[in-house]
Amino acid sequence: MNTSRAETLVSDNIRESIRVKETLLATMVPLIVKTANLISESIASGGKLILFGNGGSAGDAQHIAAELLGRFELERPAFPAIALTTNSSTLTAIANDYGYEQIFSRQIQGLTNPGDVVIGISTSGNSLNVLKAIRVAKEKGATTIGMTGEKGGQLVLECTHCFKVPSSKTARIQESHIMIGHLLCLLIEQNLS
Repeated sequence: MNTSRAETLVSDNIRESIRVKETLLATMVPLIVKTANLISESIASGGKLILFGNGGSAGDAQHIAAELLGRFELERPAFPAIALTTNSSTLTAIANDYGYEQIFSRQIQGLTNPGDVVIGISTSGNSLNVLKAIRVAKEKGATTIGMTGEKGGQLVLECTHCFKVPSSKTARIQESHIMIGHLLCLLIEQNLS
């Protein structure tokens, strides 16, 4: 690819990312604040945050949990956050014994308590293992949050609250999911420090 074409491709993608984020700015600020408050209230009451997703969404779940267990911007005590994608023995045992669609719901069944907050991340909103886990989380009395793309999929119908990123491109959706995750971490730290 020649330099001029490459530079145009990069510029177009940056502009597209900016447009998506401008739409988030115009539409999702209240939901981000509300969700951060729900998570903060859960943690302050002895609850925890549980996150999960597949592929890049698994990476986002782990990233957000790490920011809360470690620190985001402030020195403060660790906040209870668990990414269900980090234990390969658990994931492979459940997938082998119960099926891949149960890898998150089985963990939710064992780890979730009433008052916890559960975040399922799926760019399509139709990942079966994410949907099953959200359903189990609701049965356990958790508040359920979804992160998905513009179509929303089934996840929109299953969650208490859902972030629908206004894009159909996986890269734009995932960029926005981690930005939302960072904003949640920022507000949770401010709320609880």
